[in-house]
Amino acid sequence: MLNRFTRRMALALAATLAFTGSAHAEEQKIRISHGHGLLYLPLMVMRDQGLIEKQAQAMGLGPVQVNWIVLDGGNVINDAMLAGNLDIAGIGAPGFITLWSKARGIPRSEVIGLSALSSSALWLNTTNPAVKSLKDIGPKDKIAIPGIKTSLSAVILQMVAAKTFGVDQYDKLDANTVSLAHPEAMNALLTGKTEINAHLTSPPFAYIEAQNPKVHRVFDSTEVLGNITLDVVFAAKRFVDDRPKHVNAFLAAQEEANALIAKDRKAAAQIYLKVSNAKVSMDEVEKMLADPAMKFSTTPVSVMDYAVFMSKAGTIKTKPAKWTDLFVPNLHSKQGS
Repeated sequence: MLNRFTRRMALALAATLAFTGSAHAEEQKIRISHGHGLLYLPLMVMRDQGLIEKQAQAMGLGPVQVNWIVLDGGNVINDAMLAGNLDIAGIGAPGFITLWSKARGIPRSEVIGLSALSSSALWLNTTNPAVKSLKDIGPKDKIAIPGIKTSLSAVILQMVAAKTFGVDQYDKLDANTVSLAHPEAMNALLTGKTEINAHLTSPPFAYIEAQNPKVHRVFDSTEVLGNITLDVVFAAKRFVDDRPKHVNAFLAAQEEANALIAKDRKAAAQIYLKVSNAKVSMDEVEKMLADPAMKFSTTPVSVMDYAVFMSKAGTIKTKPAKWTDLFVPNLHSKQGS
């Protein structure tokens, strides 16, 4: 009986240790997504240089396994986050605000912003020579964007439409939009083999398209809306609550990535080309990074502009009272908006 009891105790102890080891292993994994294009460069630098792993080690957290995935479009990213398949994601600010509002107050579904990511100019490019402004867009013109209604491009288009046609007609061009990831949308525009004859996009896609003599720019978002934060980083709130030290490691890694980009444009361009496999030259990437509109910062700029607009448009039900409602306390001391 003693031997049987001893064996049972040994098996129970082994099972407990195995479970504890498995739980610890899970706690050392972080699942992160980033999209296509230069707006995600800090995340690409973090990925290529192993900066999260480096910062985690420096903070005494031990080895961390970071699993990266490329996802494009607010709807796709939000679905992955809600399904529990992501811990952290880079996304257009409107897509994040949409999910923040939708999941507010729902346990295990809530999300929180970790930081701003980037700002630049979005260009609406077209191959239709008759389209000189939004007022010239007709029923047959099709505008490619990564996601309908809630993606960054979709909301920027609505905000520019509101300034062009009036606030009550902010969605006037929604029927003209087609959901397509930026690389595929660029290919569709340049080949002319689909119905798509316009694309609202960011660098490098906007620059590559503009080199084609058949393409011209309809508008530059910074000329209409100013240089506001376009992309942010957000996380599942349960991840932030359960693993605050890993959040600190992530934020330290992001600041390190931003410093590298600012200090060594050439190295940053090399990393971008390596991670993205973009069909563009080193010189072209460096030129894009030198554009004054291209900025990488963890401080949110005019993110509340999206929230106010989306609340008025009825695309979100819960509006944050201030920008700090959207982000972790680590950011609250910054001069955000």
